[in-house]
Amino acid sequence: MAERLNSKQLHDMWTELGMDVQLHDRLMEHSENTHRRNFLWQRNRPEAMAAFDTALHDSHGQRVAEVREFRKNGGKSIGSFCVYLPDEISAAAGVLNIPLCGGSGFSVNYADKILPRDICPLVRSTFGMAFSGTCPYKTLKDRVVGETTCDAKKKTWDLLGFLVLEVPQKKNPIDRELWLSEVKSFAGQMEALSGVRITAEGLRSGIVKQNRKRRVLNDISEFRKLDEPPISGLDALLVSQVALNMDTDVFIAAGERLLAELEDRAARGVSAYDRPGVRVVMAGTPSPMGYAKIHAAAEMSGLRVVMDESCTGLRYSRNYVPEDLETTEEMIEAVADRYFQVDCACFSPNFERRDNLKVVVEEYRAEGVLHNILQYCHGFNVEAGVMDGMLSEMGVPTLKVVSDYSQEDFEQIRIRMEAFKGVIENRRSMKTGG
Repeated sequence: MAERLNSKQLHDMWTELGMDVQLHDRLMEHSENTHRRNFLWQRNRPEAMAAFDTALHDSHGQRVAEVREFRKNGGKSIGSFCVYLPDEISAAAGVLNIPLCGGSGFSVNYADKILPRDICPLVRSTFGMAFSGTCPYKTLKDRVVGETTCDAKKKTWDLLGFLVLEVPQKKNPIDRELWLSEVKSFAGQMEALSGVRITAEGLRSGIVKQNRKRRVLNDISEFRKLDEPPISGLDALLVSQVALNMDTDVFIAAGERLLAELEDRAARGVSAYDRPGVRVVMAGTPSPMGYAKIHAAAEMSGLRVVMDESCTGLRYSRNYVPEDLETTEEMIEAVADRYFQVDCACFSPNFERRDNLKVVVEEYRAEGVLHNILQYCHGFNVEAGVMDGMLSEMGVPTLKVVSDYSQEDFEQIRIRMEAFKGVIENRRSMKTGG
């Protein structure tokens, strides 16, 4: 691990990386204010959450120093944008994966000078940081790997000349074969980049570590099934967000400390909430690090987000890779199959996501579903209608919120959340005759 840097050393590092340090200081101030507003109002947070608050703050500082030291020692790194990138394979080749998805509205205007305004805020936020000189990872990667999960991403990858993994749009046998060939090609590219051959031992190690990381996330989610969850939906989101950026071993250790505290809190009946609430599932688009507006509006309104169905939730941690396979070929195929189960809205038809959401609503005893849709994310926006048909049959009300990374509509969204809470409470009262 890199030695912890003080403020001057951080500024020196950012200068050496070619960043606009003054503008970056403004970005960091904006990020700190946003984090304080979205998270630090909670009174009953587990003490172990301090590690994840620090990880968020360190994502542009100490974590950058760690990546920089890794590269100085001969390591190779790639940037990525999606949970389809098979971490097990890049790790087996000795390549560090750095997720690059932006979640801040601060940088969007800088992307609008090059990219269209009416495309995904995630794409605009991410590349706004790169174009404005406020992304510390811009020069700390040897290659960037995109994927074909949406048109805005695909065309941006074309514009910038990125390596692209072809994610099929169906899940028939021929599509599975296409995806397997892409994963095998990715493995070869990682070997060529690092000069490290992927062995059965190395790949098994990567599988075990990623499974353990997912298991930590899923074990934390189990506590959200309780009548009085010892962790809030907001804090569970933060854990999932920083899991994509933290060193895996450091994350696992911090996650296991949090699990021990959650177990103790649950045994003593300590709730993360200080007032009664309504249980809801958050479904739809991801909320990358820096973006928690919809979750904050929901929980400030008295809704309890008991599970996230998104790519910064269960879609990322669901399903493991078998750990008892023998050959490299078997393991690569198993890794490919694990990622092929991800139920992104890019697939048509997407009965898998519908069925998965039904199970989540039942297991977490959700009284409602919030569709969190990033503006211009047509796949998840249209698919919300399909989900609503199934949820209506279950007697579960829904609310769709379409927004971007700006903060101007926060109060409007919060008022809608309060009204939605009232609807569910009235339905509950009618059922009980209260």
